[in-house]
Amino acid sequence: MRLAATAVTRTMAIAMALACATAPAVAQETGAIGYVMKVSGEATVVNDGKAVPAEVGTPLLQGSTLRTGPAGSMGVTLKDNTVMSFGPNSELRVAEFLFAPARNELKLTASITRGTMNFISGVIAKLKPEAVQVQTPTGTIGVRGTHFLVKVDG
Repeated sequence: MRLAATAVTRTMAIAMALACATAPAVAQETGAIGYVMKVSGEATVVNDGKAVPAEVGTPLLQGSTLRTGPAGSMGVTLKDNTVMSFGPNSELRVAEFLFAPARNELKLTASITRGTMNFISGVIAKLKPEAVQVQTPTGTIGVRGTHFLVKVDG
């Protein structure tokens, strides 16, 4: 019995190691710039014109639109460790995302058209603050700090 358990444990460890080793490759192949990390209630991610229910692990692409329903909320993390959380009735589009620090290609541009967002900046804002912008219907937020909240009525 102990030998079988050890073999299963080893097999699981190898499978997990392979999954971890291939995760960045899968993200590059799919063009994923981040992932949904938390969802409550109604929330969707629109990629390439297709809306799918948001679930933990749903990939985000450049151009993704994130939406929450009347009682929904969602948290996402981008590849540079930027964290965004959305409250009910929110909508945000990730217009541009470039994260290649070795080539100094850094940019994050997003636009929130309604709702609430809690934003915690990642590596892009730390290395090149002027490369991060969040647009609202009434203006643009240049991210110079590390944490802010925004509410857009509409």
